[in-house]
Amino acid sequence: MTDARAMEAAPQITRLAAYAPYPYRVHSVDLRIELHPTQTRVTQTSRFARVIHDTTALELFGLNLQRISIQIDGVEVESDRIVEVDESLLIRQVPPSFTLTVVTEISPEANTTLEGLYLSNGMFCTQCEAEGFRRITYYPDRPDVMSVFTTTIVAPAAYPVLLSNGNPVSEQILENGDKEVVWHDPFPKPSYLFALVGGALAVQTDHYVTQSGRKVELRIYVDAKDLDRVDYALESLKRAMAWDEQAFGREYDLDIFMIVAVSHFNMGAMENKGLNIFNSSCVLANPLAATDQAFQRIEAIIAHEYFHNWSGNRVTCRDWFQLSLKEGFTVFRDSEFTSDINSRAVKRIQDVNFLRSAQFTEDGGPTAHPVQPSEYLEISNFYTLTIYEKGAEIVRMLKTLLGPTLFRAGSDLYFERHDGQAVTIEDFVQAMADVSGRDLTDFMRWYRQPGTPVLDVEEHWDAEARELKLTFAQHAPSVATDGSHALYVIPVSYQVFDRTTGRVLLPETLLELSEKTHTVVHRITEGAPVVSMLRGLSAPVRLHYDRALSDYAAVALFDDDGVSRWDAIQALYIKAIAEQMDGGEQATQAAIQVLEGLIRDPEQIADPACVAEMLMLPQDNILWDAFTPADPQRVVAARKAFRGLIAEQLKPLWPRLYQAMQVAGEYRPDADAIGRRSLGITALGFWARVENVDAELESLFARAGNLTERFAAYRIARADGSPELGQQLSDGFLAQADADEVLDLWLSTESINESTATLERVRELTEHPRFAWTNPNRVRAVVGAFAGRNVKAFHTAEGYRFLRDVVIKLDAMNPQIAARLVSPLCQWGRLAPEYASLMRAELESMSVMKLSKDLYEIVEKSRK
Repeated sequence: MTDARAMEAAPQITRLAAYAPYPYRVHSVDLRIELHPTQTRVTQTSRFARVIHDTTALELFGLNLQRISIQIDGVEVESDRIVEVDESLLIRQVPPSFTLTVVTEISPEANTTLEGLYLSNGMFCTQCEAEGFRRITYYPDRPDVMSVFTTTIVAPAAYPVLLSNGNPVSEQILENGDKEVVWHDPFPKPSYLFALVGGALAVQTDHYVTQSGRKVELRIYVDAKDLDRVDYALESLKRAMAWDEQAFGREYDLDIFMIVAVSHFNMGAMENKGLNIFNSSCVLANPLAATDQAFQRIEAIIAHEYFHNWSGNRVTCRDWFQLSLKEGFTVFRDSEFTSDINSRAVKRIQDVNFLRSAQFTEDGGPTAHPVQPSEYLEISNFYTLTIYEKGAEIVRMLKTLLGPTLFRAGSDLYFERHDGQAVTIEDFVQAMADVSGRDLTDFMRWYRQPGTPVLDVEEHWDAEARELKLTFAQHAPSVATDGSHALYVIPVSYQVFDRTTGRVLLPETLLELSEKTHTVVHRITEGAPVVSMLRGLSAPVRLHYDRALSDYAAVALFDDDGVSRWDAIQALYIKAIAEQMDGGEQATQAAIQVLEGLIRDPEQIADPACVAEMLMLPQDNILWDAFTPADPQRVVAARKAFRGLIAEQLKPLWPRLYQAMQVAGEYRPDADAIGRRSLGITALGFWARVENVDAELESLFARAGNLTERFAAYRIARADGSPELGQQLSDGFLAQADADEVLDLWLSTESINESTATLERVRELTEHPRFAWTNPNRVRAVVGAFAGRNVKAFHTAEGYRFLRDVVIKLDAMNPQIAARLVSPLCQWGRLAPEYASLMRAELESMSVMKLSKDLYEIVEKSRK
């Protein structure tokens, strides 16, 4: 039974089936924005023309606006023609074509939601996706309404840099000393791509010459103190621009491309046309203030937002149900970019690990939804891993099924056919169907059906006949109900090799499984066959494939597919962790023997980064799935015990591996150097588990010329060094944490270290002078890390109540962050009853409170 108080607060559901085109075309939008911290005045002048003639009413959207004036063709609209309910403002009896002038006043200083126009450390900035523009002015704030924007910004001299979309038109100083700048974007865009920045900023400039010979000016704006940390972002941007021309034939279209780094931002970055606004953590880097992982993340996010210029801006979404049209496609594009620039095998392992540990969890939980949802309460809740990561996997499957040449032809056709339009996922898939001649109707089920399907594989080897029989069967996801899911089209890639030599016995084969079951028989004329199944994770499915421990070992040692090798050893790890809880040692010894084979001779390691990934034990979410209903404390204790066995039994190998992976010379964030540092640091971590290496940790911390190694020394000392050294390096690391990004590393490490990070310690961290509840990065570094990775302290009644209280506190300030932060409580269904009941009780207690619609939607779906 639904609580009556919850029913009162229930917001309206938006449904895909109810979509209707907007009845007016907006030919142009002229904005005049006079900046003031508490009284910013916005004057919007827009030209409308009716295109659907069975209406005379005009619907606009606005939220938390002080309405000063609304005029049509210069005449104030009478109050009895205006109906305002929630975020909708309806004007009755408007003419077929007219000029609308709206004057509003807003307070950026009071806007803690970080949507619309707000202040970040004294700088004006915007975030309008998905529905932030309605916090600036009344407007048809929906993605299928596209118009040409001209923006005039007026501000006092304290804000000398004034930016918006497009190209600069004019700049002048007014009689009162204020500065006025005009920007014009010639490309029609929806309001969610509008952007504005105003503040005292320094700039680093560069340029890029496109394949057609056009010179594009590149600018990155930051606080003056951060100007020495933007070079890598600029180089990454130029690499992305060149790659997109070569890989997808997409050239940049404006005269200028700008990036602005802001410290208060709900997400990673935003692809506003010509003016990308970034969370500072996704832009700023130098060797002493960014880890290897941060450098790689910056390169990927810079590329992702740039690639949106075509997959998202030039061709955009008709409605928010099509969100993966731009996000899934662009995640695929940035993944391909990173794979080409760095190591394709390592990138794919990292993507698959993230997919399985995070998106599969989402897909099997209470908030599971299709990649193309059918309804939502709050669209901000659908910026999910399903939309992004699973959406990218669906695009990857299309490329697998069509092949690289036809896939490129399909993407070319999509861009050419729909340039300047707001379109649907069906339009994207249709372009692929048109170039390939394939009927992709059944393939669309990947977009429309929620959950992760299961692929069962049974293998039978007839040694006498030398025949290998493989039987494939697909099953509906765990979230399916009777009859809710039709069969998928599943591309299954597999290969057969010899278990002793690694020689390929059957070349890579692609099976398109569209039936419930399918059996194939292969004649293998020589060797001892082992199957490499679902190579590269050719489809985002849960693979059930029972096989001998020796098969897993052979795949991990000899397969030529990185994902299959990583997946095989992960399977051994899970079996070994089970042995730590239930007895046995066969899987434990098999896994350790594989590891010994991988690292015995460091000089023969061809891809250190890949080996480093293989040495990483399964993440919490993967283990909760493997041992559902899981006792998190027991499972993590078993993983810790298994890690100790690995460290002890391979004890002589760790110092040798650590020394062999040292990188000589100046710091380089290239794939080879990053891979060597990663494997070396991993070896040092295992070494510290079984021997006192305090002297090496202290020396590394002191001599390291880069943050990666300095952070590693501190982190390992905190976990496995002496308590005295751990505290010493913690204090030393904090003393050098001038950059916020370094501070966040310290905060997160202190929040998760199991020997020191009690709940009391976490509370202390929220009282640190540089912690602020209004800064999402600080909140994620402390509370997000604690709830996501501190199993010992979080998975208690007190830990659950702490998270609930924080979520309620944040909901009043920033509903988006609150709705994301509550997710650890929503996973109660995978845990043992003694944990699940406590987590569910906290959700129930929230359900009777007055919540934002962001948080309300998540809590209501998760508590039942």
